[in-house]
Amino acid sequence: MRARRAAVTLKSVKDIELMRVAASTAAEIVEELVQAVQPGVSTHDLDAMAEEACRRRSVTPAFKGLYGFPACLCVAVNDVVVHGIPSKDRVLADGDVIGLDFGVVHRGWYGDHARTVAVGQVDAESIQLIEATRLALAAGIEACKPGNRLRDIGKSVQDSAEGAGFSVVRDFVGHGIGRRLHEEPGVCNYYDRLQLMRLQAGMVLCVEPMVNVGSAGVRVLEDGWTAVTQDGRRSAHFEHTIAITPTGPEVLSQVGWGAAVS
Repeated sequence: MRARRAAVTLKSVKDIELMRVAASTAAEIVEELVQAVQPGVSTHDLDAMAEEACRRRSVTPAFKGLYGFPACLCVAVNDVVVHGIPSKDRVLADGDVIGLDFGVVHRGWYGDHARTVAVGQVDAESIQLIEATRLALAAGIEACKPGNRLRDIGKSVQDSAEGAGFSVVRDFVGHGIGRRLHEEPGVCNYYDRLQLMRLQAGMVLCVEPMVNVGSAGVRVLEDGWTAVTQDGRRSAHFEHTIAITPTGPEVLSQVGWGAAVS
């Protein structure tokens, strides 16, 4: 859905401190899941690990029950782009790739993070896809500077991904985040000349490129959630929660309470 113009809630320094805890905790849990990814593990196993990790940290899974989603973790194996539902029947195999999209709530504030990783030994194209998507996110983060426009983020992501020979999904966009998981503004991962909003200190955004090996087209399965590539080729997804500060972007969703990005 194309982002629409709407009011944006700016966050205070204290708000961002709390969001840093939420986002960093989400990143820590995703890192635990990454370490558990191996052939023979089911996506249901990973979801159960994520929920247990939340209990240990006294945070709430952000996704479970949101809009009716039935799990804590969104999983995206191979041709799944986003919003895959964990299942005991989906057991990881050597050569798969899996996207892990996860969020938590801490003291009423949300944090969101996603990574795509290889399962065992994967083909060269999949390695290139994962790296290209990671670099596209890095390019988008670099554009998150006060005074830039929203469309500068999308252009940076698109130029990076397409420059590497891949396509950018247009059916899903990033978003603002705060007291709700999805706040204004929407953040396109491609150039949209109508995204004229100026970035300013106090904004907190989730930039989350979804990049495909083949065409950018996606379709949603009968479960109403799982989005897959139309051509059956692979997809990757990375996401960070980013605070716009007077001096530039700060990635909140990093292990270790967040870190500044130069």
